[in-house]
Amino acid sequence: MSIQVFESLKGNTPEQRLAELDIQLPEVRKPVGNYTGAVTTGNLVFVAGHGTFVGPRQTHKGKLGADVSVEQGRDGARTAVISALASLKAEIGELSRVRRVVRLFGMVNSAPDFERQPEVIDGASDVLTSVFGPAGVHARCAVGFAALPFGMPIELEMVVEIA
Repeated sequence: MSIQVFESLKGNTPEQRLAELDIQLPEVRKPVGNYTGAVTTGNLVFVAGHGTFVGPRQTHKGKLGADVSVEQGRDGARTAVISALASLKAEIGELSRVRRVVRLFGMVNSAPDFERQPEVIDGASDVLTSVFGPAGVHARCAVGFAALPFGMPIELEMVVEIA
């Protein structure tokens, strides 16, 4: 993302930028186990694994390099990070409290010979930098997994610093 784009974000809240991007945060999906969607400790929020769901509805399923294309995977990563943002907002109230997205951990359900995980997780990183500007630039890991829950192609975790 260029400096000009970051400059155009000044003065807008993350919620306003979401609206400008025509992104609506879905209802927070209920955990399917004994955990919560996000936990705050001090000024850090740990956002649990989020996958390709809009609320309770699964939007993407399959394995990258077998039955899911890179573009479909990028779209799945975008869906997963929007779901994670919904849990983050539920935890902290307003996304304007985000000082910085510290880390994004991207898990990609991958065929054995698939090696393009970073391109797939860019779908999530692009949303974060579009919503938070320079504060959305983060450390990241994008790795392949043999399987993910519910046959999801993508699962993401985030660590966020808040004010």
